[in-house]
Amino acid sequence: MGFTTPLRYVWAAPNSALALVAFAALAPFGARARVVDGAIEVRGKVVGWLLARTPLAGGTLAMTLGHVVFAETEAAHACTRRHERIHVRQYGRWGPFFLPAYGASSLAAWASGRDPYRDNRFEREAYAVK
Repeated sequence: MGFTTPLRYVWAAPNSALALVAFAALAPFGARARVVDGAIEVRGKVVGWLLARTPLAGGTLAMTLGHVVFAETEAAHACTRRHERIHVRQYGRWGPFFLPAYGASSLAAWASGRDPYRDNRFEREAYAVK
């Protein structure tokens, strides 16, 4: 889909809205946000605490929902920025279908005996960025 940048924001808006609701719930616990390279980066100790409890072994350093990226610290954002911006672009392409497609890719990997995270097509694309 050859959407221009503004349309990518609209297309990804349902997922971004979900992330902004999460941010609003976390803000009273010290979560902060700022815009970096066209995405909203949310950080804070409570964010880190939640990311450490994701289903991945050991948690995750960052996570993207729409055009919103969650990480505990600015250092974590800096370390994961290139990878997470690939996910931002994926949301721009897939819009409201990204989360179901991501889940289906993980399920297909798991069903064929592969790693549901590392062998997820969206993660492979993001990890391929140097």
